[in-house]
Amino acid sequence: MSILIKNGRVITAADNYIADIYIENEKIKLIGTNLTVNADVVIDAENKFVFPGGIDPHVHLDMPFMGTYSSDNYETGTRAALFGGTTTVIDFVIQKQGNSLKAALNEWNGRAEGNAVGDYAFHMSVTDFNEDTKAEIKDMIEEEGITSFKTFMAYKGALMIDDKQMIGLMYEVKKHGGLLTTHATNGDMIDYIVAKHKSEGKLSPLYHYLSQPEITESEATNRFTDMAYQTGVPAYVVHVSSEDALNHIRDASKRNQKVFAETCIQYLVLDASVYDKGFESAKWVMSPPIREKKDQAGLWAGIDQGTVQTVATDHCPFTLEQKKAGEKDFSKIPNGAPGIENRMELLFSEGVRKGKISLNKFVDVNSANAAKIFGMFPQKGTIAVGSDADIVIFDPNEKHTLSAKTHHMNCDYSSYEGLEITGKCKTIILRGKVAVDDNKILVEKGYGKFIKRNKVTAIV
Repeated sequence: MSILIKNGRVITAADNYIADIYIENEKIKLIGTNLTVNADVVIDAENKFVFPGGIDPHVHLDMPFMGTYSSDNYETGTRAALFGGTTTVIDFVIQKQGNSLKAALNEWNGRAEGNAVGDYAFHMSVTDFNEDTKAEIKDMIEEEGITSFKTFMAYKGALMIDDKQMIGLMYEVKKHGGLLTTHATNGDMIDYIVAKHKSEGKLSPLYHYLSQPEITESEATNRFTDMAYQTGVPAYVVHVSSEDALNHIRDASKRNQKVFAETCIQYLVLDASVYDKGFESAKWVMSPPIREKKDQAGLWAGIDQGTVQTVATDHCPFTLEQKKAGEKDFSKIPNGAPGIENRMELLFSEGVRKGKISLNKFVDVNSANAAKIFGMFPQKGTIAVGSDADIVIFDPNEKHTLSAKTHHMNCDYSSYEGLEITGKCKTIILRGKVAVDDNKILVEKGYGKFIKRNKVTAIV
């Protein structure tokens, strides 16, 4: 099927112009004014923005965690992402301690293959770095197209590795041209504070927030950037939520170290007042927790300054029934919240419409930078001849209200219930096929394709 998009305002990380776009065989073939080619489908995008498809570099679909699974699987999660303009997600394969990386990859492939509606890629989470694991790094990068690895500095006994393992992994990943990401919070400090609160009978969701003060994130971020500096590995800190943590990343740049920073949309839009709602606050139990308004301001500034390169979601939803596992003990509440469908529209409404970021910066942090950092550019993340035809036709003026009643995520609550925003994804094209139009999904499960990624060469 060929598609001709007419009269749209094309916005990339660098450009802003009115043009027509001709799409054929999954790719963008022509861009110009007043194109006269014949097409099977013609879409009039006058008075609309035309963005590259969004890339969410941090999601957890069908993930085993805290005795249950995240409630969105690859079908429901990538479908919801498409409704929100995100055409590609990067999920985390998680090694089980004592098992190989390949076994973990096989497990996640079994969940994703034939089920994904949108495109997807993988990071590899290393929870047990040893000589056998070390020997698998090269193949993951060169054969499997998984060029980024993740470590956890928290969740001792399940996911966390120690600094010795971290250093060893950093050297090996650097040797083969990969990138290392981390969940940077001080797990030992958090575990101590959690135990202290529980011993004092402080068991409500508020104490999840109080068990992870800003220092637990900033200390770990500083330690991670120092280790990365020592080893020379390209580094990326996931879900940066606090101003202090971001300042350590700023400091690292002063010694000419490149550390990429990701924040998540919830840290830009919500603040710690969500923890004043009794057990309802379980909806926002995630790690790191939602922080203060001063952290919001710091993160928006970081985006505008280029210190924060990507905005993700850390989409890891659990239903209210699943959250009730911690009704009498906050430490048993599954950590995570829904957001994969809301990221792009919230970022536009709260960022562009309110003058915090430009349209080009919006594309930077919504798709272009993730494509560059994670080895998918220019296949993904831009509108250019030869790129995948992943395109969002966006109405910048349409007002609508976010609600669990209307979202497509497999979760019975919204993190943003009742919030009115301006800007709506109208038509989404994925690899040359209209995937969503008029709020209807037009592609089936299995259309989503695994994206093998290249070593990082692009400069952000």
